[in-house]
Amino acid sequence: MNMKHNTLHTLLGSGAESSRTKQFALYSDFIVEVYPSSIHHYDSVDFFIGIKEGKKYLFGITDGGGSVFEKFSSKIVYKKNTDVPLTVMQCPLTHANAIVIRELFTHTRPRLIGLENSFGLGDRIGLANPGHLQAIKNSGFQAVLAQQSIRELKRTNRTPEDVMDAATWAVFQEGYKEGFGADADHLKTTDDLDLMMDAGFTMFTIDPSEYVVNEAAELSEDELKQRASGIRWNVIDDSFEACVERYSEKSFMIDESFVLIPPPQEILQAIVKYGNVIAHVVTMYTHIKTKYADHPSEIEVSVDETDSPTTLFEHYFIANELKRLGVQLVSLAPRFIGDFEKGIDYRGDAEAFIDEYKKHLAIAEKVGPYKMSIHSGSDKFTVYRAIGNIGKGSVHVKTAGTSYLEALRVVAVKEPDLFREILQFSIESFEREKQTYHVSGRSENVPDPSTMEDYELVKLFDDDDARQVLHVAFGKVLTLKNTAGSYVFKDRIIACLETHEELHYRFVKKHFRKHIEPFGLTIETRLK
Repeated sequence: MNMKHNTLHTLLGSGAESSRTKQFALYSDFIVEVYPSSIHHYDSVDFFIGIKEGKKYLFGITDGGGSVFEKFSSKIVYKKNTDVPLTVMQCPLTHANAIVIRELFTHTRPRLIGLENSFGLGDRIGLANPGHLQAIKNSGFQAVLAQQSIRELKRTNRTPEDVMDAATWAVFQEGYKEGFGADADHLKTTDDLDLMMDAGFTMFTIDPSEYVVNEAAELSEDELKQRASGIRWNVIDDSFEACVERYSEKSFMIDESFVLIPPPQEILQAIVKYGNVIAHVVTMYTHIKTKYADHPSEIEVSVDETDSPTTLFEHYFIANELKRLGVQLVSLAPRFIGDFEKGIDYRGDAEAFIDEYKKHLAIAEKVGPYKMSIHSGSDKFTVYRAIGNIGKGSVHVKTAGTSYLEALRVVAVKEPDLFREILQFSIESFEREKQTYHVSGRSENVPDPSTMEDYELVKLFDDDDARQVLHVAFGKVLTLKNTAGSYVFKDRIIACLETHEELHYRFVKKHFRKHIEPFGLTIETRLK
């Protein structure tokens, strides 16, 4: 073992993971707070992430040649040519340097997750992923870290590369080697696909919601037949008559206790409601598999953003038609019964949900197999318990906004006056910002923050109205600038989270263990 490698591990200790950072002094003027779990060895170099003068950097230290240093955008901060030579490199955590890290260390690249149980861990600020990894480690779930929709990217002014790099640096910092996925979420066009492919994403969630005919259930038989003429039959290698024939006067045994026998009207409704959805998915899928034939990819289809729940036959129809057309799914997100509102628990009949979910699951196993995907999955603890009690099938849960709220919880605890500003702005923005979200919260039910004591502010994170008011304003909060061109809130939020990083991770870890534990997997339920 080379001298330098031995020195780091001797000073930091093999059990250093129990402490977030440990001080490493190479010499009197070179003191770094090192994340022990981030130590990675490559060739003759030890790499690690550390904090120097209040800012995170990637460091490389070697008593050998260090030729790999040439790959990085960096500076040499120490070089000693004696009997025991020593060279230290310091790098900013930039996109260019993240690319090199992904080249050198395979576990920092996203991989395909397949049918393993998984959690989508969207991070709208870019600082929560280490806490996510601490929560999901040894849980039985796989992490999908780099999860961001085109809508979220636009609202936060982030790029796909920003999202991917945040995941890479988090995996490196935590020394997480169990693998992670990267979900390009709610993609609607081939341009969206190209953008996310170029950034290295591996899971692609196709959102065909603009092609759903939501009013199909209200149309007469003649109207349905007329609307069917607008389906792109050439794209799906089909005709109206042939499609009707495949399902008319037939029964479909899903399992020994569940048989689908669709009536004629429901068949017509499904064809009209989802015919062009299927055509759009095929178009997107073909684009992926032809233009990016060598790129690892897995496909989810999301039909959750519809006005009415996806019936059991509609689910079967969508999945069966996609299978006929050679579209291989890793997961599918129906619109379930009940309300999956943003940032709060499930609202609806839990018994009815579980009865129907079991049938959706049976369809997924019969036609797939593929995972059932829970969108707007943040804080749906009732649903988690119900699914966990089934004890079979596999699931993907998507979360994003709840991590943003945990960031704001840190702000409320440590900088209550800043939180008051954010809450007041969110209240004032709510009516405008809620338009594209499924929420029922009312801003008038949220107390005036100027009248609240500091300790009362944190209690708002247990209030449904306050959670949704804060949730939907995230884009404006993170992008609003003053007349001088400076961010009104974003920089102060980030500074607070960086100053109180350990508290931030602890909040995120605790919150996501609360998400995972009801599934009854191997997660420890007590926060360490």
